Amino acid sequence: MAKQRLCCSEVTRKEQRAVSVETIEKPSTTRKLAPRYRVLLHNDDYNSMEHVVQSLIATVPSLTQPQAVSIMMEAHTNGLALVITCALEHAEFYCETLISHGLSSTIEPDE
Repeated sequence: MAKQRLCCSEVTRKEQRAVSVETIEKPSTTRKLAPRYRVLLHNDDYNSMEHVVQSLIATVPSLTQPQAVSIMMEAHTNGLALVITCALEHAEFYCETLISHGLSSTIEPDE
């Protein structure tokens, strides 16, 4: 017995008849923001102000020189300054990098 051959248009029509359309509702999703952390710079009596500014700029590329100077002066005057608020992984990286430059730095959760 010979097989019946179908042309493309016949196959498409047969497939279209066999297809059923079903609407699937997407569950509503809410994105939860990652907790943020503060990178803090502590004042010390060992590093020059210039070294602190250069280390801040080298560590946090988004900081401008005036911002780095302001952070350095705040730490010098008040003993502590906020460098940046970011996700934990970035905060740990910035803190460790500042420490590797000989500065005193810690992180804490942002409230």
